[in-house]
Parts: sequence; C-alpha cells; structure tokens
Amino acid sequence: MNVLDYFSRLKWLSTNIENILFSFIFIIVVYGFYAFSLKQMDRLGREGKLDETVLQLLKKTLRWGLIFIVVAFVVAQFGIRIDFVAGLLVLASGTVLGFAAMSTLGNAIAGIILMVSRPFKLGDRLFLDGQFMDVESIDLIFTRMRTPDNILISIPNQTLIQTEVTDYGKDRVIRRSHPITAGYEDPPEKVETAMLEAASMVEEVLKEPQPYVWITEFQSFAVEYTLYAYINDIKHIQEIDSSIRKHILQACKRHGIDIRTPTLLRTL
Repeated sequence: MNVLDYFSRLKWLSTNIENILFSFIFIIVVYGFYAFSLKQMDRLGREGKLDETVLQLLKKTLRWGLIFIVVAFVVAQFGIRIDFVAGLLVLASGTVLGFAAMSTLGNAIAGIILMVSRPFKLGDRLFLDGQFMDVESIDLIFTRMRTPDNILISIPNQTLIQTEVTDYGKDRVIRRSHPITAGYEDPPEKVETAMLEAASMVEEVLKEPQPYVWITEFQSFAVEYTLYAYINDIKHIQEIDSSIRKHILQACKRHGIDIRTPTLLRTL
C-alpha cells in the first residue's frame, strides 16, 4: 500500500467516523430490541398466550424485518440512495426468481398457507406416508419432521398440502382400536372379559372414557371383536399399541380363546 492510498483511506475514515459511530450504535440498539422482543415472545409462549407455530413465524418475521431496517439505515448513513438500493434488490430478486424453479415458488406459497391456516402445529404427531412423524419446524420451503427412529425428514410444503395427513396432536385424547378373531364356539362375554382385562393391565389406557369391546364383523369361520381404548400419551402410540396387543394375547391364552383365524384350503 502506497502513501497516497493510506492517506486516502484515512481521510475517508475521518470523514465518515460519525456515520460509522451512528451505524454501530443503531445496530446495538436494534440488537437489544431484538433480544428483548425474543424474551417477551418466549414468555408469552410459555404462558400459553402464543401458539408455538405463530411464535416461530413472528420470530422469523421480526428477524428479517430488522435485518432489512439495519441494512437500509447503514446504507443511508453513507449517502447511498435508498431508491437505488431498492432498485438493485428488485433487479436481483427478479433475476433469482427468473432462474429459480417454479416448484420453489410453489413451495414458498404452500409454506405461507401452512403457517396461516395451521392444519397442524409444532410438536404435533402426524401419520404420513405410513409412518408417524413429529413436526419440528415449518419453514418457507420445507416442513421438517422427525420419525420415532430419530430420522429427520424434510418434506416440500407443496407436497405436504397435497397429501392426506392424520394429526394426532400432542396431548389430546384419542381412541385406538385392536381387533382379534375368535371362534363361534367362544361366548362373546368371555372374549369381552378377556379383552377388557388386557386393557386394564396397560397403565397408559385411560379409565375415562372407559374401554369397550364391540363385535365388528362376522367372518366365514370366526367372529371379529374389537377393543376400543382411549389414550392421551400421543408420543408413545406405537409402544402403547404393542403393550395392549401383548396383554390381549396373554389374556386370551389364560381364558382359553383361540384367536387364530382358520382359512379354507383349496385343492387345485
């Protein structure tokens, strides 16, 4: 670096020291406001006054809004015209959108629809594509979910709004059904007693509403009985279902109920 360059930069620094100082102070004030706002939002979330999905949306909106304000203020401090910067941003945005895939724009629109309509919320357990998933975040392009196997899956929002999704929520009471087949020779009362006995052995099955048993189908060689039980531990649906089935099997063995379904063998 020669002497002229050194003095030129020194002159620029001395000329803009006030602008640099104002910009630095403004950034500190904005950051303090951002940190304070986040604490207040988290407090409202803990008190249940803000839904978790709305809370995340507000945080993202606040963050990007303040970034834009800071950039605009700093640029204005150094004499760069805002309309010129805005024009550059519009031009850059148009270029990006022009080269971006149409599916990306569709996913962004779908993400906004999910955030506004809220068909499910953060932390909800969903049944999707044959497996359970827990909603971790709803972003503009993707919705991220975690399976019970601890695998993180990112699903494009446009795909998500076109797919049938079963929402079990986080702590709501839901009914689970467990069918078995028993022979026509087994009295219905004995089968019902065995299945209710099995339900009573599972701690997670609610006492109210009470579990009950219905005859749900007459098959050719057996009767189908279904145990209906209520639970509210959504995060452990699969484990609870497995426990109920295990106790049904044990109860049927104790009561001498054969739950194997006979089949008609055809001789070709």
